[in-house]
Amino acid sequence: MSRRHRLALDRAEPSARSAFIRARKAEVQYSRQLRKVARHIGDLVMGLFDEADPASVGIVERALRRYAPTIEGWANAVGGRMVTEVAARDRKAWMAVAREMGTAVHREIEKAPTGALLRERLKEQVSLITSLPAEAADRVHKLTIEGLSKGTRASEIAAEIRKSGDVSIAKANTIARTEVSRTATAFTEARAKSIGSEGYIWRTAGDSDVRESHRAMAGKYVLWSKPPTLDGMTGHAGQYPNCRCYPEPVIPDA
Repeated sequence: MSRRHRLALDRAEPSARSAFIRARKAEVQYSRQLRKVARHIGDLVMGLFDEADPASVGIVERALRRYAPTIEGWANAVGGRMVTEVAARDRKAWMAVAREMGTAVHREIEKAPTGALLRERLKEQVSLITSLPAEAADRVHKLTIEGLSKGTRASEIAAEIRKSGDVSIAKANTIARTEVSRTATAFTEARAKSIGSEGYIWRTAGDSDVRESHRAMAGKYVLWSKPPTLDGMTGHAGQYPNCRCYPEPVIPDA
């Protein structure tokens, strides 16, 4: 830490103009697309479930499981747009840094192994998107089995099954926020390491919604090789569920 060039001044608080502050545009757009799947899940459940017909539970479950593989192509397109947009924003941030540090750094940033990372992140997005109807089917099955084993009233089980669409919408929103942030951190880390960065400064969104454990990390230097464990989970800034924090890379002096 004795010899380094930091992207922001040496202070605990982040710059309002930090190149790596998360933009919400990609998250909002991604969430909007994923909620389309969630709403269709709700439509399937409401259209096929009949509280008076026990057999309808199985019909709902099978319909949801059949739905999952039919959206793989769509998931690939939607996930691809998100990953590509986030990667492009991260590249733009790094190009701004490169203009300050010279052409040598620019060349190193351009050589960062982001192609494989893009494919890896896209694969994860397709898996997560197609998991929405699959998880809804699992939930319907679990509600039915547990309800019967515990003697839960049929009306209570039915009410929970009808909430499937709302549950999926909440899940879709969580996926969007988490995955956009995780993807951004992954690209930032890859490009930072390509120019010799060993770590970063943990930055938060700086508002009252920041969880306590993440607020305690604000302004701290973190090695890329040693992600911290917070609340029982290990990861870098932006890699935790619903995390809005981000890493501000520390770059070695030229």
